[in-house]
Amino acid sequence: MRNEQLWRPGEAGVLTLPSGRLVRGRGLRDPMPSGHPPAFGVYLLGGKPPDFGWASRWVRWPDFRLPADPAYLREVLLESLRRAEGERVEIACGGGRGRTGTALACLAILDGVPAAEAVGYVRERYHPRAVETPWQRRFVRNFDAHR
Repeated sequence: MRNEQLWRPGEAGVLTLPSGRLVRGRGLRDPMPSGHPPAFGVYLLGGKPPDFGWASRWVRWPDFRLPADPAYLREVLLESLRRAEGERVEIACGGGRGRTGTALACLAILDGVPAAEAVGYVRERYHPRAVETPWQRRFVRNFDAHR
């Protein structure tokens, strides 16, 4: 694993998971952060995103709602976790807080954070307003039930 293939801790939107893997969250309405583009992206949107020029997965997820297919979200997050060992992975939605924060909290659960602590973990390390709605918080708390 070469360092130029990974995000750097402290870069805009970069979340350090308990395993040390780094994943970037961002809002697609914001300008692309400077530096390298991702090698793999997960896009949480109500409609299909454009081709970004790198490998990606689309999870149908309307704004302020929950993912249309929670099992598929889990599958994509597991792939993201594996890829983050040696690739720059980003997770993004329109604003970068609600859906992105929810997915990052679920990713943290898959990496070992207890479900009851995952929202706090992401709010402390990614964005203080991540996981915006009560149903998104409930989704995170019950994420292990979506197997």
